[in-house]
Amino acid sequence: MPSKSACLGRSQAPPPQPPAHARLRPGGRMLRGPLNTDKDLDLRPGSPAPDNKSPVDISNEDPQATAKPFTPKPPPPRPKLERTLSLDEKGWRRRRFQASHEDLAPQNGASPSRGSLQDGATGPPAHTRSPPRLSRSLQDIPTSRRAPGRAGWSRSLWGSSASLDPLHREGPSAGSTPRLASGLPSRSLPAMDWNFTSDSLRTANKVDADHADYKLRLQTRLFRAHSSLGPGHPPSPLACDHCSLHSAKSSFSLLAPIRAKDVRSRSYLEGSLLASGALMGADELARYFPDRSVALLVATWNMQGQKELPPNLDELLLPPEADYAQDLYVIGVQEGCSDRREWETRLQETLGPHYVMLHSAAHGALYVSVLLRRDLIWFCSEVESATVTTRIVSQIKTKGALGIGFTFFGTSFLFITSHFTSGDGKVSERLLDYSKTIQGLALPKTVPDTCPYRSDPADVTTRFDGVFWFGDFNFRLSGGRVAVEAILKQDLGVRVPALLQLDQLTREMKKGSIFKGFQEPDIDFLPSYKFDIGKDSYDTTSKQRTPSYTDRVMYRSRHRDDICPVKYSSCPGIKTSDHRPVYCLFRVKVRPGRDNIPLAAGKFDRELYLIGIKRRISKEIQRQRALKTQHSSTVCTVS
Repeated sequence: MPSKSACLGRSQAPPPQPPAHARLRPGGRMLRGPLNTDKDLDLRPGSPAPDNKSPVDISNEDPQATAKPFTPKPPPPRPKLERTLSLDEKGWRRRRFQASHEDLAPQNGASPSRGSLQDGATGPPAHTRSPPRLSRSLQDIPTSRRAPGRAGWSRSLWGSSASLDPLHREGPSAGSTPRLASGLPSRSLPAMDWNFTSDSLRTANKVDADHADYKLRLQTRLFRAHSSLGPGHPPSPLACDHCSLHSAKSSFSLLAPIRAKDVRSRSYLEGSLLASGALMGADELARYFPDRSVALLVATWNMQGQKELPPNLDELLLPPEADYAQDLYVIGVQEGCSDRREWETRLQETLGPHYVMLHSAAHGALYVSVLLRRDLIWFCSEVESATVTTRIVSQIKTKGALGIGFTFFGTSFLFITSHFTSGDGKVSERLLDYSKTIQGLALPKTVPDTCPYRSDPADVTTRFDGVFWFGDFNFRLSGGRVAVEAILKQDLGVRVPALLQLDQLTREMKKGSIFKGFQEPDIDFLPSYKFDIGKDSYDTTSKQRTPSYTDRVMYRSRHRDDICPVKYSSCPGIKTSDHRPVYCLFRVKVRPGRDNIPLAAGKFDRELYLIGIKRRISKEIQRQRALKTQHSSTVCTVS
C-alpha cells in the first residue's frame, strides 16, 4: 500500500491548498471551514469512493490552463487515524515511558492539556530504515511551532494542538521525498527525575498560577493515586527515582526513611536528648510538632448526677470556634452520671477513631478522661493518678480532688479536677479544700520530675511543667440575686466585668490565698450556674440561688509563656444539668525529653476504642435507613 510520503513524492510541486470555505469529510460531503490536513480524510479500507460530483483536484497543473475535463480517481487508502488518547487507554499506557514512575503533568502540578509534552514524547523510540510513514496516533507527532504561512493547517479535527508542521517546515523540493523533522529521539528516553522541572513543560501544559481553578486542580492532584504503574502492577515498596536499591525512597508514605547503618549503630547517647533515634528526642518532636506547640482542650462539667446524657457532645468537644480538632482532650466531671462507662463511650464515639483513651480515673462521682490522637500515644510516659477526699457524704465521695499526671515528650503535665464545698458563705471551707488538695496529692510517683530543683514538697503544683486545675469550685457572686439580675440585663460587654467584681474567687486570688501562681483566661460568657434543667432561665425554684461562675479552668506554667489560652467559653446548648459545661482551648509549648523514663509504650483502652467505632457505624447505618425511608415514603400529588 503506498504511504502518504510516497504519494507526495510523485508530485512535482506542493499541491495547492483547498478553498478556505470548504473541506472534505469522509464520504464525499463538503464541510465548512478550512481543510485541516490529510488527517481530516479518514478513508478506511472498504469505504465507498467519494462522489464524482465533488471532485478534489490534486494535480500540480494550473487548473485554469487546462481545458479538458478532469475525472477523479479514488485515492489510495490512507493510514487509519485513531484518537488513541481517549479511545484506547490501554494503548496509551503502553506508550508511556518505560522507565518513568509518574506522568509529567501531575509531577509538576500542571493540569493535562492538549498538545502538552505528554503528547509529544510518546513517539517511536528510534528511527528505522523503513520508508517514513505518518504516525497512527496524534500523540506520536511532537508539538512544534507552526511554520510561517501555514495558519490554516495547524488545527486538528479533534481540536488537538499537535500539527503536521514537521512535515512542512521545509518545503519538499522536486524529486525528493518529504520526511519528518528531526524531532524524534534517536534512542530510548531516559527516566524522568521526581523533581524534574522545565520551562518548556510548564509552557506546554499551560500552567497559570493566577487561573481561577489552578489551586483546585493542584489540590486534587495531591491526593491522586500512583497511576503510572498500570492497573495490573501493584505499587512496589521500593519505588524510587531510578528503580535501584541504592536510592530506595518510599513515595507512598510520609514516614521519614531510616538508614540501615543508623539501625545497626549503637550509641552511648541512647536515651538522651542528643541521640538521633530517641523516641522522645528533638527529632521526633520536630517531625510531629515543628513549632513545638500542642493544641489542648480542657473541659469541666457538673452533671448533677443525671442519668440522661445529652444527645450530642459536639458543642463541648468540637466547639465552633476551632477549625481543627485538638491534639489532647482532658475532661473532668463532678457529680457524674451513674454509668461511667457509658460516659466514656460517648466521648470516644464523639471524637471517633482518630483518638484513643489514654487514661481514665474516678474518685467517687469525680471522673477524669484523657484522650489524645492515636499517633501520639508512643510519646507519653506512664499515667499516674492520685486522689484527695475533703468531705464524705454517705458512701459516695462527692467532695474532693482527682489528679492525673504524665509526661509528654519532655514536658510534664498535671490535670486536677475538684469539687469544693458548696454554699454562698463558705469561702473559708473552700480555701481549706484547696490547701488539702495541694498537700495531699502524691504525684509524681515513678515518673521522674523534669525539674526537681524547682519543686516544693508541700505543693504538688510545683512539681510539673504545666498544671491545669478545673472543676466546680463553688465560689459565688456576692451581693444577692436582685443585684446580679440587674447586671445581667445590661449589655454583654458591661455585665461580665461588673459580675466579676462580685466574684468571690477573683477576690481571693488577688489576696493570694488560693491558686498561687495560677492564671485564669479572660471570661466572656455568662454565669454557668444555676439553670433550670432544660431551660435557659436561672433558678426559678423557691431557693432562688444566685447565678454564679462556679465552674472554672485555671492554669500554671513552670516556664513563662509556655501556656497560651485561645478560647474560654461555656456550652449553652447542653441543658441536661443545672450547670453549663465550661471549656478552654490552649496552645502549650512542648520540649524534647529522654527515653529513660517509664513509657506507656502505646497503651490505651482498646475495648473502649472498638465500642466507640461500632457505635458510630451503627448510628450512621440508622441515619441512612431513616433517610431512605423518608425518601421512599414521600408521596407526590399532581393537582
